[in-house]
Amino acid sequence: MRALVQRVSEAAVRVDGAVVGQTGPGLLILVCAMQGDDAPRAEALANKIARLRIFPDAAGKMNLSLTDMGGGALVISQFTLAADTSRGNRPGFSTAAAPDMGRALYEHFTDHLAATGIPTARGVFGADMKVALVNDGPVTIWLET
Repeated sequence: MRALVQRVSEAAVRVDGAVVGQTGPGLLILVCAMQGDDAPRAEALANKIARLRIFPDAAGKMNLSLTDMGGGALVISQFTLAADTSRGNRPGFSTAAAPDMGRALYEHFTDHLAATGIPTARGVFGADMKVALVNDGPVTIWLET
């Protein structure tokens, strides 16, 4: 699985003009299931993100995890993280998991992250979403399992 993790002061996602998920201080997580991914990979990625030390401690050093600082997460499905731009100017997405598997792994990832004790909101799989965020730092990290 792939994820683009952004440390945020706040983030929200809208579908058809209505807010369907939001978080205050914490993480906006864009996640993509790839061909060959499975539930253990989704769980490993969720565990890694929950423990990723990218929040400042009292000295201002990135030393705290999302769990340590008590923040929340907004998880958005993002199949375009599978983009292959190696040929031509139009990205290909053939390495992304099929939609039914992508949905199942997105849900599994999000449920597992929530089970770690992190307040977790989500977008709507496959919907046309409008995502707003205030990137804190900015801190943006690419992860892959």
